[in-house]
Amino acid sequence: MVQGQSDPFRVRVRGELACFTRPEMKVERVSYEVMTPSAGRGILEAILWKPAIAWRIHAIEVLAPIRWTSFRRNEVQSRASERAGEIVADEDRTQRNTVALRDVDYVVQASFAMTPRAGAGDNVAKYVDMFLRRLQKGQHHHAPCLGCREFAAVVEPAPERTVTIDQADRPLGWMFFDFDWPSFHGGEAPADGRVRPLFFNARLKQGVLLVPDRDTVRAEAAGSS
Repeated sequence: MVQGQSDPFRVRVRGELACFTRPEMKVERVSYEVMTPSAGRGILEAILWKPAIAWRIHAIEVLAPIRWTSFRRNEVQSRASERAGEIVADEDRTQRNTVALRDVDYVVQASFAMTPRAGAGDNVAKYVDMFLRRLQKGQHHHAPCLGCREFAAVVEPAPERTVTIDQADRPLGWMFFDFDWPSFHGGEAPADGRVRPLFFNARLKQGVLLVPDRDTVRAEAAGSS
């Protein structure tokens, strides 16, 4: 265990439907082929998020074959906010085609690091125990989901041995990594408008998506701009 950082956890995440939406698709909602690092972080934060820790996704193991399904569903176009006022769903509803994944099964490899917001009584061992206890009991702050709130995720400790899909090394293209801001320590994005999306060149290697660290993705984004 590195000082200020936990050892990696392996967490199994599965569900009947998932949609990790590609941002370049404007009309239809189309999923990436594999869970994004941002979605993985969101699932772990649903189990345990504190200002004192920040999650980092290291890898996503794909256990189930990549299968697709498509359907149409009603979506509300506006986003609720105090500024927007009341939204009348019947007047603000639109039908949208969704191309989603079905019967997904992943193992998320992740760890957390202590942040500058940690207090005197905060330490790695405290939050490791807290996370493992909540994971074992199926507790969460809010319901974990697979890209969309209505696509529920089953989250549980990963078995010691898992078998990934038998798939040759192949590119997945540019994938959304996460939102980023100067003082990033996990949690919700600030409201000051200094948020930017980060992308990375994703690749599936023997059924595993290896995820670079945030500083590497930041550096590559700065070099390409």
